[in-house]
Amino acid sequence: MNAQSAVAAAQNIRLLLLDVDGVLTNGQLYYGDDGNEYKAFNIKDGLGIKLLQRGGVEVGIITGRSSSLLTRRCAELGIDRVIQGREDKLTALQELLDNLPLSITQVAFMGDDLPDLAVIKRVGLGMTVADANHVLLESAGWQSQYCGGGGAVREAAEFILKAQGKLEQLVASFA
Repeated sequence: MNAQSAVAAAQNIRLLLLDVDGVLTNGQLYYGDDGNEYKAFNIKDGLGIKLLQRGGVEVGIITGRSSSLLTRRCAELGIDRVIQGREDKLTALQELLDNLPLSITQVAFMGDDLPDLAVIKRVGLGMTVADANHVLLESAGWQSQYCGGGGAVREAAEFILKAQGKLEQLVASFA
């Protein structure tokens, strides 16, 4: 998909689905001596999610791991469509679509590694991070210049909103 095709696809997006580890985070897992797991989320990505929501684009999560930290972060951001602990992300996508009045062309998905490949190839706009697996870099219709956990979701959000002609007005609302 060339840049012009990616913009055309982004104009139709009504739902952005995200992988978590390697997209919303840098993909590293931190474990404390107490056995607890820790993750770092980028605040800029969070604002990008909020901008999408204000612009009428819903955001959801499909991830292969389960994490109470993710549940908390999604609650903070108002993300209701969250599927955790699902290795078969394509089936999870279909389950979401079965309950929504959307076509697959109205869905974008951002992933970083091979478990995300089938979804990236099927949705209206497959998106990836700069440090994604090379197969995803070749397959996605749009690639962020930022690595996972480093603002890639924010850049994706702004790309979608700009393609839909909504970004300027949303940014102006902060002035």
